[in-house]
Amino acid sequence: MDTVQRDSFTDTRVDGDPLLGPDDPPAYEILNPRGKASFVFLCDHASNKVPLALENLGLPAEELNRHIGWDIGAAAITRRLSAHFDAPGVLAGYSRLVIDCNRQLTDEQSIVPISDGSPVPANQDISDQDAADRADACFWPYHEACAAVIEGVEARGKVPPIIMMHSFTPVMGIGERPWHIGVLWDRDGRMAHPLIDHLRSRGDLCVGDNEPYSGASPHGYTMPMHAARYGRANIQIEIRQDLIDDEAGVERWTQIMIESFSAILDNEALYRREG
Repeated sequence: MDTVQRDSFTDTRVDGDPLLGPDDPPAYEILNPRGKASFVFLCDHASNKVPLALENLGLPAEELNRHIGWDIGAAAITRRLSAHFDAPGVLAGYSRLVIDCNRQLTDEQSIVPISDGSPVPANQDISDQDAADRADACFWPYHEACAAVIEGVEARGKVPPIIMMHSFTPVMGIGERPWHIGVLWDRDGRMAHPLIDHLRSRGDLCVGDNEPYSGASPHGYTMPMHAARYGRANIQIEIRQDLIDDEAGVERWTQIMIESFSAILDNEALYRREG
């Protein structure tokens, strides 16, 4: 079978070959699986890795290192929060450009041909089979791991709040984004309202309430799939990437998040099913 050529990208697999080989990293990483805390951290865009067979999606490394490839700084902060709170967490193992783990598979943003002005050669005119291969290799294993970790915590007798960690670029297109942090939520404001109040009370942060995105967006997948449909308290955190793109920034914002979560997570109302 001939290999598939798309512009400057060549898929080196032949029909029947698995997308992930023995030298590829796993589709997810579980943090602190025996953590005693009764809440869970999830990080959908933790990695900018690409399966070897996809040859970096036809992109130079500097493109994958940009915000289009992953949520810069989010994984580092998630790891530290998981360790500090002794809480389980799950990190996605592959770039959002391979397949976006926070999008419905039917969403046009699931596998994007262009991201923030950069064409992605491997994502041009992708076949249904190639899309399914990516979902089977990267998307479903991550979400199955999320479900297993959450259910494991719930089996201990409490309904675990779900905390989704993301980051956002300070400029998208021609628009600047002034917020230092965004707190995203939909119908369940049990976590969002007190967290927004706490962050704003500091006096040194520009805090977005459902900015720069909305938790009610129909595009998101993780919040409705793992939290809202089960009545679990939930929140999505978005930290501006220029604030966490080095060690000092990651450490500062880890401490901000530790202080902020500590102020709200002792509320027993968060550990009950609602709706």
